[in-house]
Amino acid sequence: MQKLPREFYNRETVVVARDLLGKYLVHQTHGKQLIGKIVEVEAYLGPHDLAAHSAKGRTKRTEVMFGPPGHVYVYLIYGMYYCMNIVTEQEGHASAVLLRALEPVQNIDARTQGPGLLCKALHVDKRLNGHDLLSDDLYLAEPPESTAITIVKRPRIGVHYAKHWAKRLLRFYIKDNPYISRK
Repeated sequence: MQKLPREFYNRETVVVARDLLGKYLVHQTHGKQLIGKIVEVEAYLGPHDLAAHSAKGRTKRTEVMFGPPGHVYVYLIYGMYYCMNIVTEQEGHASAVLLRALEPVQNIDARTQGPGLLCKALHVDKRLNGHDLLSDDLYLAEPPESTAITIVKRPRIGVHYAKHWAKRLLRFYIKDNPYISRK
């Protein structure tokens, strides 16, 4: 599998989000290679996007979002679930793409329909916050063969507090894929 280069992430966040659909997330952990196909994502466009964590400015929690593209931003929600984001655009921009769902490809037996379940199934936690996706143990890759997909656009989930940003069509998923978190 060919690992995605840094340039892939250093583009407009919505473009990266859409292009992530169908790519493979690979995590080498506990002596196994876990692989899932990305089937659902959400784009968070930076400090002006009221749903983005970076909207509250640069903090210890969001520092990774302000860093270079192609790194992982992992955070805990509800005190029990981790969420994994891919930092996009140039350093200082503070935008990212949340991975919402994966289709299991190799060595994944647990559910992956939702960001918390995805992280649990792939053993992603706070220790991976800031991890470089050009590494050999956690990375995104082109699938062995490319297939045509139809992309569905919907509002993001769980961001009702974000005023007009809550209705923006910034959630993308592969049409008819049985592993998306919800329609």
